[in-house]
Amino acid sequence: MNSKYLLLLFFTWVSFSQNSDFPSERVDSIVKRIQLPVIPAYQINVLKLGAKGDSITNNKKVFDKAMALCKKNNGGTIIVPKGIYKINGPIHFVSNVNLKIEKGAKIKFSDNPKDYLPMVLTSWEGTMLYNYSPLIYAESCTNIALTGEGVIDGEGGKTWKTFKAKEGEGKNRSREMNHNSTPISERKFGEGYFLRPQMIQFLNCKNILVENIRIENSPFWCLHLLKSESITIRGISYKSLNHNNDGIDPEYAKDVLIENVNFDNGDDNVAIKAGRDHEGRANTATPSENIVIRNCNFKGLHGVVIGSEMSAGVRNVFVENCKTAGYLKRGIYLKTNADRGGYIKDVFVRNIKLDEVEDCLYMTANYHGEGKGFQSDISNVHFSNITCKKASESGIVIQGFADKKIRNISLRNIEIKSAKNALSNENAENVVMTDVFIGQRAGVPSAVSKP
Repeated sequence: MNSKYLLLLFFTWVSFSQNSDFPSERVDSIVKRIQLPVIPAYQINVLKLGAKGDSITNNKKVFDKAMALCKKNNGGTIIVPKGIYKINGPIHFVSNVNLKIEKGAKIKFSDNPKDYLPMVLTSWEGTMLYNYSPLIYAESCTNIALTGEGVIDGEGGKTWKTFKAKEGEGKNRSREMNHNSTPISERKFGEGYFLRPQMIQFLNCKNILVENIRIENSPFWCLHLLKSESITIRGISYKSLNHNNDGIDPEYAKDVLIENVNFDNGDDNVAIKAGRDHEGRANTATPSENIVIRNCNFKGLHGVVIGSEMSAGVRNVFVENCKTAGYLKRGIYLKTNADRGGYIKDVFVRNIKLDEVEDCLYMTANYHGEGKGFQSDISNVHFSNITCKKASESGIVIQGFADKKIRNISLRNIEIKSAKNALSNENAENVVMTDVFIGQRAGVPSAVSKP
């Protein structure tokens, strides 16, 4: 090997080592440019408009009127005081509005699907289409907030729950339309297709705050940040254990701060997505990027997930100072397959404390073994200062393809005290491990025994 090649190898190694440190200055830059919504001084209390927090009266018209008054006044705060407010249908935001649900207040949505018609532009598992309205919905709004210490109940455990077993036809139709580039205006679902709506969705919105509220009993994904940017999610909590109850789903989202969240979900806590298959790959100009997740308590299926719908690409994800507060199947989970294409890169994870999980750190390019022709590119993923009490299955899993290897993975200061399978590293290159312990640490070697 000549000296020129050795020098090149040295500089490559130094560069990779430097880039594997957690880049706090990049996190600070993202957080600094995220703007909180600016809300005008106008306020309206829903009780003054005739609302009744008796858990029986339908307050749909009152909440619509409150939103219309805010629009007339160029924005304002809608105050929901103590009580249980039944609403038979969705709340649709306008710009410059804070919906403040005070402590002791609960908004309880109906579970009659007809209440969420007419259909609106939305997305379902990575494909844009028209479907039932999300329960709380904003499209093309700026400066919007959902705050207070109250509860939003999506009533997802009865009628909506039955949709899961019947969603196959609608799901397959949506994917065919995605693959065939069917115009979005022709992608009409709603009645007869059983695709459940999200609890809260912000579509094409900017300067968003969701703070301190509690989310319970969602029909589908809980909080969907779709094609939106400059987003702050903090201090919220969950108890939502129905099918596909992801906590937070940033999708085609940019500049997102998620902090101090207490998760308790029937699916992923945070699932970062970026569109699906052909449609996602056509939107590479809008990847999900610049996402900061910190100081959260994980409980549910998986902690932080990237994928599987990530075809436009995911980059610049920073996860730090999080821990488990109960059961978690997988801690950090990167999942994609040969249908997706796109990329996952520049992911930094540090200071994570996991209790008992099935798998601690899991990266796979062969999720469900599906697809062909569009292998994803996974590179530059860095883990440091991670502890796990027990992995009942695998400690660390890395699965690439022989002709599309996962690249540039660093693992530093990782301690998994017990694991059925310690390490599975397949079709990966430049995997650097420093101070990685799986199982009991080896001590000083013993002397040779005397015969």
